[in-house]
Amino acid sequence: MDPKEQLKRDAAREALSRVTPGMRLGLGTGSTMWHFVDLLGDALAEGTLSGISGVPTSERTRDQAAERGIPLLELHEGAPLDLAVDGADEVDPHLDLVKGLGGALLREKMVVQAARAFVVVADDSKEVSRLGTRAPLPIEVVPFGWESHIPALEALGARGVLRVSEAGDAVRTDNGNLLLDAHFEGGIEDPFEVENRLRARAGVVETGLFLDLADEVILASDSGLVIRRREGEA
Repeated sequence: MDPKEQLKRDAAREALSRVTPGMRLGLGTGSTMWHFVDLLGDALAEGTLSGISGVPTSERTRDQAAERGIPLLELHEGAPLDLAVDGADEVDPHLDLVKGLGGALLREKMVVQAARAFVVVADDSKEVSRLGTRAPLPIEVVPFGWESHIPALEALGARGVLRVSEAGDAVRTDNGNLLLDAHFEGGIEDPFEVENRLRARAGVVETGLFLDLADEVILASDSGLVIRRREGEA
């Protein structure tokens, strides 16, 4: 296995140790979560875990989980979830995140908000001192009038770009919406202000800022696992 993929699998395996029989899980989306779902499927097949059900955050995760024999629920059936597990595109020292490069930010945030606890799995390349320095901020918007958000992003100090496929077509989320990627030179100075201003705009469905949501972050590095918990967490 590629060394970077092995790091992701190590983080996913550690997150799986937080899962106990009978749990209702939020199943995130992304390359690290692929390993988590794969390992969860193994555990169910081997009988080391039982009574597990999951709410997937994307059609990709739904397909993988179904293939691995993981029982699935709709969000309203599973909430409140015992635990949500997901990856991140950036993690800052406060355990705040940027997510959404995989395009599932809306469903991911809905699932996280429905969970009693949220564990993040990633490799240490996702660590940043300030959000927005490594990755753009994804923003899900309705197709109507999407261009009108570009000046608003400029007013926030960002360059907004419509996400397109390799073929040049606008990328659609599982919800049928579009994605704008906001590039902040030097990073996002005040993520809470950016979140509030963007969410106040009609047509903005969700942002990839996951603030005050993660309880624990599991980062895999060449030297081993680094586990960080939000202040006050045991």
